[in-house]
Amino acid sequence: MTYPVEISYVALTVNDLTGMRDFYANIIGLTPLTGDGETATLGAGGRTLLELRADRHAPRPPRNAAGLFHTAFLMPERGDLGRWLRHAAETGQQLSGASDHAVSEAVYLSDPEGNGIEIYIDRPESSWQRDGDKVHMITERMDVEGVLAAGHGPWMGMPDGSKVGHVHLSTSELSAARDFATGQLGLTETLVGQGGAWFGSGGYHHQLAANTWNSRGAGPRRFPSIGLAEIGLTVTPESGLSSARITDPDGTGFILKAA
Repeated sequence: MTYPVEISYVALTVNDLTGMRDFYANIIGLTPLTGDGETATLGAGGRTLLELRADRHAPRPPRNAAGLFHTAFLMPERGDLGRWLRHAAETGQQLSGASDHAVSEAVYLSDPEGNGIEIYIDRPESSWQRDGDKVHMITERMDVEGVLAAGHGPWMGMPDGSKVGHVHLSTSELSAARDFATGQLGLTETLVGQGGAWFGSGGYHHQLAANTWNSRGAGPRRFPSIGLAEIGLTVTPESGLSSARITDPDGTGFILKAA
């Protein structure tokens, strides 16, 4: 399904281009697409989902800085998640969580430079519970055994149809992030939680989220630094948006391109 606003790619600034490229290829399962020694792109089905930009001297930001909370890679089927979960176990990849969110099932981890990652599948949209614009989401233990049982066959990499389903940000001030998401991006607030907010387009549970759990009052981001460089969005005429480059209150760039 196509939504008026969708995440097209995420760009990260990295110290170790080769190591990070290999991690996203070998552990996450993205396919390397291009590379020139200074940048590398990876994706699925020939579509770029991640761009890595080398800066060997960029410092690591403080732990409480605004920026990326996680990039969430959405796969088509529950069996895909099961195969990836078995692959993670076989390669000794450490996970930081596995959750049932009612609308989705998700696994969490971090890359070698500390960027958060979510790998998830959506449950059928017909099963989502709604109250007006709000979508019912929870955080409970994922049925790991059931997900593994669905994953017949070997892991063959991120399947065609996979995409960046959403991006979750750490923000210094939630009300400013809310104004940006609902104003400049035209998203709808779909869930309000303690210290966080979730925003969707076209009825999706969320393409963007923001929280202040670790970053309240951090102030604007400082560049250069490793971590989130920019977020690419694809926008349709129904969104009311056009191609542009805009910046959120924390200093993260969003690149809007017409579909």
